Amino acid sequence: MSTEITDNAGQNRYEIRLDGELAGFVEYELREGAIALVHTEVGSAFEGKGVGGALARGVLDDVRTRGLSVAPVCPFIKRWIERHPDYQDLVAA
Repeated sequence: MSTEITDNAGQNRYEIRLDGELAGFVEYELREGAIALVHTEVGSAFEGKGVGGALARGVLDDVRTRGLSVAPVCPFIKRWIERHPDYQDLVAA
């Protein structure tokens, strides 16, 4: 199964596709020097398969590459970062 995570800037969201099918997304708002991750959604057919975690990791890896900090407004993203200390340095003070 192929996994692709892309930034759909036109809709202000990162999307994850499995074998070309939209499986979930993270909506965001750009702020000066930061990105607020406001809502995460995974399709019911993909729940319990690690899609949300893969999406969170992909989004945060891209944010790190872009040199931005993160405002984790979304409860899922906030909890995910808390469980993965290697991403806590991205959280905006």
